Amino acid sequence: MTGALLEEDWERLGLTVLSSDADRTLVLFASNEDMQDFRARLDAYQRGAPPGQKHAPYNNFVAGIESIGSVEPRDRIGSRFQEEGFADLNDFVPQTSYLVDIELWDLGERRLRERKIEEVIRYVEARAGEVLDRYIGPSISMFRARLTGELIRTLLTIEEVATIDLPPAPDVTTAEALDLTLADAPALNALAEDAPLIGIIDSGVNDHPFLADIVAGAIGVPADLGTADVWGHGTRVAGVAVFGDLRAQLAVGALQRGARICAAKVVNDRGDFDDRRLVPSQMREAITTLNLRFGCRIFVVALADRRRVFDGGKVGTWAATLDELARELDVVIIVSSGNRSPRGGNRLEQAVTEYPRYLLEDANRFFEPAGALNVITVGALAHGEGLDPDRAEDVGVRPITLLHEPAPFSRIGPGPGGATKPDVVEIGGTLIFDPIVARLRGGEDVGSAGVLTLYHSYLDRLFTAGSGTSYAAPRVAFSAAQILTRFPHASANLVRALIVGSAEIPQPAQERLQLLGVDATRAICGHGLVDLERAAFSDDARVTLYAEDELALDHFAVYRIPIPEAFQAGNGERCIRVTLAFDPPVRHTRTDYAGVGMSFRLIRGCQPDLIFEHYRKREQDDGPFPELAGRYNCNLVPGPQAREKGTVQSATVTFKRGIEDYGDSYYLVVRCESGWATHVDRQQFAVVIELLQKAEV
Repeated sequence: MTGALLEEDWERLGLTVLSSDADRTLVLFASNEDMQDFRARLDAYQRGAPPGQKHAPYNNFVAGIESIGSVEPRDRIGSRFQEEGFADLNDFVPQTSYLVDIELWDLGERRLRERKIEEVIRYVEARAGEVLDRYIGPSISMFRARLTGELIRTLLTIEEVATIDLPPAPDVTTAEALDLTLADAPALNALAEDAPLIGIIDSGVNDHPFLADIVAGAIGVPADLGTADVWGHGTRVAGVAVFGDLRAQLAVGALQRGARICAAKVVNDRGDFDDRRLVPSQMREAITTLNLRFGCRIFVVALADRRRVFDGGKVGTWAATLDELARELDVVIIVSSGNRSPRGGNRLEQAVTEYPRYLLEDANRFFEPAGALNVITVGALAHGEGLDPDRAEDVGVRPITLLHEPAPFSRIGPGPGGATKPDVVEIGGTLIFDPIVARLRGGEDVGSAGVLTLYHSYLDRLFTAGSGTSYAAPRVAFSAAQILTRFPHASANLVRALIVGSAEIPQPAQERLQLLGVDATRAICGHGLVDLERAAFSDDARVTLYAEDELALDHFAVYRIPIPEAFQAGNGERCIRVTLAFDPPVRHTRTDYAGVGMSFRLIRGCQPDLIFEHYRKREQDDGPFPELAGRYNCNLVPGPQAREKGTVQSATVTFKRGIEDYGDSYYLVVRCESGWATHVDRQQFAVVIELLQKAEV
């Protein structure tokens, strides 16, 4: 297809959509071979437009079809085989033995699928193939077998076969890490006394051997909660915030801590909020106290109100309180988007077969307080397939994701007024489908499915694992701490701008979400995965410029951006990315939640005088303002309508040809527009501009 997939149209023609791929290929099943209704539409379209009509009948439907053909044997070769270089039947060596998973199409009721899989298995066994395991569920039908390449070639021609692929590769590293003892653990690095602090607003943080010397202090809010982490969640969050990717560190035999910790215990030993305190007042006391007492400027709130799913309207008091604190205290607050188990009961298999479409369901919108605009909201990406060696032999235990695809539990945006939320995504683990226990299993259950972190009861074991956006949020806090290490006096707006400006949606996520569209991809992944190297450094082919500033309401600023000669020349792809972060006053009772608006434009090829004349406020005697020709305006993507709804705005212009005609200076215009917050005189902000040359320079 070239256009929309129109699944309902196909169903009306008696055709069932069996699969859809990132390249817009559909596999359709016809219950009757002559496909009369479909052919009738094609014939009507080919006869052309009737008299008095502009288009042929069924134009929207048929014009979206690029080509039609039968499923070929090579189309049945699975993605893991393709990654190993298998592209055609002849790539399978006839006498070589292969261990494979064979899946059949979901062609209808279970009895039909049972009969068909039995036929294929009998054929395999008659040809001396060894069948090791089989699984038939509500929609998945597959078996594992050891076959010769010659037999695989034959099976690839059978119409009922959907794919033949290598089995998923189990994750051995995590299992080994979970068994590490203190004596076997790598040495810890020392941290300076002025290293950045990350405040964990959670269930407390225990004196784990890897944390004890870097915990600056802890409080309970209210005080009678104490500070001990009995529930365990806070220590797990702290482990990720301090180490970032702990699994990768253990793999190279070093434990490098990136920040110190302070903690506020705001939930009890069962993970529930205190009955006697309002959550907004707890948040204000916890964050203000840690900021004043310890100088903490980065906070992780990996908690959520499970009873309040954001419906696209107004945010709640918890979100508004976090936005107010971020502005008042100039602190970076990082919030997880929340988790949802996508399927259960009789629909459990849909966690595999319906992924990633269920991420867009209304029930999967993020929890309060993830709609806060002045905070960084974080969704989750998967770290891989998540299978462990113990389940590798079972053909029914299936992975849902690959590396850097959206986590199947991650909740989505957009935020208030359509703002881009989550702001970014980070690694948060995955889920696996396990029909033996009839549930989806995350890292708490199967270590390899989760993010490796610290266990709160460290006398029992040092490490544990978990799956959730609760583990993605502290990864972003780790990055924020590294930025503050380099720029100790950076404003919260600058830290937010550097983090979002470094983010990019990974290729696997783009491919997996392509069929859902650009808006869906942004609602699931925000601006993308944080790249710490890109956020904190420049290099030979990439320079990052930044400014921290403030503007009076209804005023604008113009920044000159120098464009080097090497960037102007038409040598390869070049990008300019602009990111603006500001922290307006908010009022959660209003539909226009933010009290001040900001925006930017990137101008090239004209003199600053014309820019000032175009944008300045004009008196009645001044006459009409001079227009800026369209050629002067850089075509930033996403456009202003999409990006200006949030308080962190990021957009990119890409050049593929030479731009020498536009000179060596571009101009960034930043505007501050007044809203209901007339009591505010000036709005603080930060802007980050990245020039990236993809060719060697």
